[in-house]
Amino acid sequence: MSASTRLIFGFHAILAKLRHDAAGVHEIYVDASRNDARLRDLVRQADFAGVRVLPVEAQRLVAMAPAARHQGVIATIAANQRHVTLDDVLDTLEEPPFLLVLDGIQDPHNLGACLRVADAVGAHAVVAPKDRATGLTQTAIKVASGAAETVPYITVTNLARALRQLQTRDVWIIGAAAETGEPLYSAQWPSACAWVLGAEGDGLRRLTRETCDQLISIPMLGTVASLNVSVAAGVCLYEARRRRDSGGSAAAGGPLPRQT
Repeated sequence: MSASTRLIFGFHAILAKLRHDAAGVHEIYVDASRNDARLRDLVRQADFAGVRVLPVEAQRLVAMAPAARHQGVIATIAANQRHVTLDDVLDTLEEPPFLLVLDGIQDPHNLGACLRVADAVGAHAVVAPKDRATGLTQTAIKVASGAAETVPYITVTNLARALRQLQTRDVWIIGAAAETGEPLYSAQWPSACAWVLGAEGDGLRRLTRETCDQLISIPMLGTVASLNVSVAAGVCLYEARRRRDSGGSAAAGGPLPRQT
């Protein structure tokens, strides 16, 4: 692979790239032993976009991306092509959106760990502000252990505006707040949700907090007052995933009312 290209892995990242920036996709390598509906859909999208698909042995995929959770699909893309946007990702989904939003995370180790959590629970994207937050540095990418290429990382100019944009698309915004909010395990929320976690020490910024539809706290039964942001993300997202898989995310009696 040349310096002008890079790899992306996994169905969410590659489908979003194909549908909204196909010119930046050079070729796609797929596991030749797979023939399921998800892979066939990706191949159709690639054919429509005029992108070459190369069936290869699973061992070659492992050699291309050691230790990455590639799901049997790897694409080479132009290194300088733009990242996908929030709308790009939402427009590819055939299930309720499941997002992680990071409000001003400064430590690249924490960002990388949050990306790793997002990948593990099957989140569709991680959203963060462009300013007053760490970027996707080499440290963050290394800590993410491949998740930086499987989970779309979307930076936005104005986080509160991006959250309101999500609300117009019926995504429920849930803020994790240590000192207030409903306890995580007794609270209810819809399946289409975005979990917002704040910066180390400072928590959610005021405008971010005010934009949330709901605030939820993680029960703390010991002597420590708070959790590392990546640990908190893991607790919240795995509870949300558990409920999605069991059909228990939505509140009884229909969607929760949104404040106006």
